[in-house]
Amino acid sequence: MPGMRGRDSDSCIAMAKEKFKRTIRMNSKKSGFSTRAIHSGEKHEETGSVTTPIYQTAPFKFKSAAHASDLMSGREKGYIYSRGLNPTTEVLEEKMADLEGAEAALAQTTGMAAICAAVFTSVKGGDHVIADEVIYGSTYDLFVELKNFGVDVTFIDTSDPQNVEEAFRMNTRLVFFESPANPTMKLTDIKAVSDIVHEKGATVMVDNTFMTPYFQKPLTLGADVVVHSATKYLNGHGDTLGGIIAGSADYIKSAKHTAKNFGGSITPFSSWLIIRGIKTLPIRMDRHNQNAMAVAKFLKGHDKVESVIYPGLPEHPQFELGRKQTSGAGGMIAFLLNDAKNIPVFLDSLKLCMLAVSLGETATLIQHPATMTHAVVPRQDRIRYGISDELIRLSVGLEDVRDIIDDLEQALFTEKP
Repeated sequence: MPGMRGRDSDSCIAMAKEKFKRTIRMNSKKSGFSTRAIHSGEKHEETGSVTTPIYQTAPFKFKSAAHASDLMSGREKGYIYSRGLNPTTEVLEEKMADLEGAEAALAQTTGMAAICAAVFTSVKGGDHVIADEVIYGSTYDLFVELKNFGVDVTFIDTSDPQNVEEAFRMNTRLVFFESPANPTMKLTDIKAVSDIVHEKGATVMVDNTFMTPYFQKPLTLGADVVVHSATKYLNGHGDTLGGIIAGSADYIKSAKHTAKNFGGSITPFSSWLIIRGIKTLPIRMDRHNQNAMAVAKFLKGHDKVESVIYPGLPEHPQFELGRKQTSGAGGMIAFLLNDAKNIPVFLDSLKLCMLAVSLGETATLIQHPATMTHAVVPRQDRIRYGISDELIRLSVGLEDVRDIIDDLEQALFTEKP
């Protein structure tokens, strides 16, 4: 794979890419998304259990000394220790690989654990990374800290593919971005950027947390690796943490080696909760999308709201790109109040919408990026990137949409004492 440590020859890379494309094409001919979300990868075992069991164990018993030797040497595949492989987690990984159109996937304990494992699989000391300037605060912090490992990072606006072209160096190994970006809802043309990056032999990694594979499949658009915070929409209920990496079999094999040494393995119970969440992902995402559109239209017409940024609105500057590379606009909205001084009063006046920094769960969550998720980004950089002090991020939940709108409306009309 491009950008991966220990890269094979150009011919091997070409063969691997073609094999990966064939896998994506085969996956596209499978059963419908909802059917696969429920059934893909499931293990019913000899008991006939309809639900995949939770294999809540650390070690697995060897059948014999010879069996142990075969497993430990890699001559035989099997279960040794849950840090490396667990049957419940295996179901989650197979399910996500199928839904993303990937050859393989790897589950980790958090979204940041997944991003760390994926990044350190892709780069080493002396390499260069291009990252979008608008990304989740902790991801931004990780890329800033990469300099301590001898990795140079350039932050740019990837929504203009020309910027990617201009930022490339001889040692560029990875291009990373989110689409939509957190929290500004800016989109990046995944295919256009992937075409540029692949001509130069580097890896494209996309954080698909906001869209999920239900609305967007970056691998089919040309990306090499997809990462998720499975804590969010995949789980969907705000009751566990998790992360996902999806890509080619060779890449995931390398990522598993990196991740095993990092120790960020997800627990079997968390895997089970995310598996359960994925089974209702299509239904939930449709409702998130429906509610968000109604809320966006309400906010757009409010006199205390300066602007609304939602890919589903025709006013979004990349509305047509969103229609081209996604099948829905999702449940995330950014909007700006007329005056940043009114934000604390507005947030404290909400009764239904909860002030919390997560997203993608059943309840509507709201937060102020400048003082919360993106406080780690220096203010002068935040302002330049479009993360202004007036910006609010809203994760629209599954409540009755009229109740969400009523709560926002009463809070917007609350006067500063």
